[in-house]
Amino acid sequence: MPTLPFPRRQRSWLFIPLLLLLPGCGANWGWHVVDPTDARGRANLGFMVEGLWATVSLSVTAILLSVLLGTAVALLGFSRLRPLRWANRIWVELFRAVPILVLILWVFYGLPVVLGIRLDVFTAALIAIALCDSAFEAEILRGGIQSIEQGQREGAAALGLSRWQVMRLVILPQAIRRILPPVANQFVYVVKMSSLASVIGYQDLTRRANELVVSVFRPLEIYTILILEYLVLILIISAGARWLERRLGADQTRRRDG
Repeated sequence: MPTLPFPRRQRSWLFIPLLLLLPGCGANWGWHVVDPTDARGRANLGFMVEGLWATVSLSVTAILLSVLLGTAVALLGFSRLRPLRWANRIWVELFRAVPILVLILWVFYGLPVVLGIRLDVFTAALIAIALCDSAFEAEILRGGIQSIEQGQREGAAALGLSRWQVMRLVILPQAIRRILPPVANQFVYVVKMSSLASVIGYQDLTRRANELVVSVFRPLEIYTILILEYLVLILIISAGARWLERRLGADQTRRRDG
């Protein structure tokens, strides 16, 4: 009996393209709405891609803000003052427990009522995503700081460095290198969660896709393109994170060898 020239595990993957192509044999597909060779398809694709900058700007700003907040919250957890340590735990447990979508809705609709202010959709989404992610960033940094050997703290203290100098000059630079992979994973998480800002009208990739679906009534084709957009964006971020990890690892190796 002839056998295929592929291992059994690889052979199972060969059926995936067939499963994806089978529905295309019907008459219900309308890929012309996203066909780049068609004028209308190009216009639809251009409309969707215009939301890329909104997604990237929100994600990058949110991750930067959440890292800053998370660093401050993580440092509170190492304070000698019990109220500051309590503040760390309350912050982490509160924002880690609240779903991002719920917080986005509350910040956009509820916070203006509480504070008597007006928030645009970008600011509301930024606040909500940064607050939620800061809890995770704080825990990541806490783990990175605790992974540094106690002997380095003792050695730095023996040199006459203060507690703050030990943290700033000795502990944090090493912890940052160690937490780079989980922080990169959090950035990917933030990019994906930024799509929830579409529920309050933020014109990101997801909102553009939703509006296009309402106008052309082709959800399968539009959301397939949306998946590909996020896939390409995430792959670029992942490649950049791996490059940065290799770069930092090479620099650390050269310092050790030197």
